Amino acid sequence: MLLAEDDRAIRHALERALTLEGYEVTAVADGVAALAQAHRTPPDVLVLDVMMPGIDGLQVCRVLRAEGNRTPILMLTALVETADRIAGLDAGADDYVVKPFDVEEVFARLRALLRRTGGGDLADGGAEGAPRALPDLPVPPGQVVVAGLRMDIHARRVWRGEREVELTRTEFELLELLARNAGIVLDHATIYDRIWGYDFGPGSKNLAVYVGYLRRKLEQPGAPGLIHTVRGVGYVLRED
Repeated sequence: MLLAEDDRAIRHALERALTLEGYEVTAVADGVAALAQAHRTPPDVLVLDVMMPGIDGLQVCRVLRAEGNRTPILMLTALVETADRIAGLDAGADDYVVKPFDVEEVFARLRALLRRTGGGDLADGGAEGAPRALPDLPVPPGQVVVAGLRMDIHARRVWRGEREVELTRTEFELLELLARNAGIVLDHATIYDRIWGYDFGPGSKNLAVYVGYLRRKLEQPGAPGLIHTVRGVGYVLRED
């Protein structure tokens, strides 16, 4: 794991906590060092502070994604506005934690990221239970086609009509979950369990941010919306 955080106290505390949790941690203090270390020894997961001197966490994220690096990235941010979080997702981050954070939340999000990317759990501890709701569905070969949307599961590519849509890993997995259950309303807890492996509770805006971002990317002039909010319950993918 690569940890980049310019605040010395936070960096040392988080490095110590992650090490005690069983992770092998390389800690650096700025974005330049983070990029150099990521190029020298590619990590299994990155934890990046957004606000760092020189090259900030968003720039580090953009550079790595532009290079084709798909290593899961968890952002640490003191910025609480939705627009700031969307900027992190737009840069290619997979998830974020808002400061001040509970270290247990960091552990949970890292476990979920590593499970989703096939890395398992790099820490010795931290086993979690199975999802509460939907049964695990085998991923069939080929494509998912629904409501003018086409997904190539193996190539991880998406088209809305004839237009290809660029998605981050989390966006793709969220869209795949909704598309495979088209017409079925999925509640918030179910989606959190299936995508993040952890229910962050009713106060979390994480899911709403990703849904909003997906809607903008899938929007097509003259075409109906695909992802609908069922107020107080969750989301469903269907044509109007």
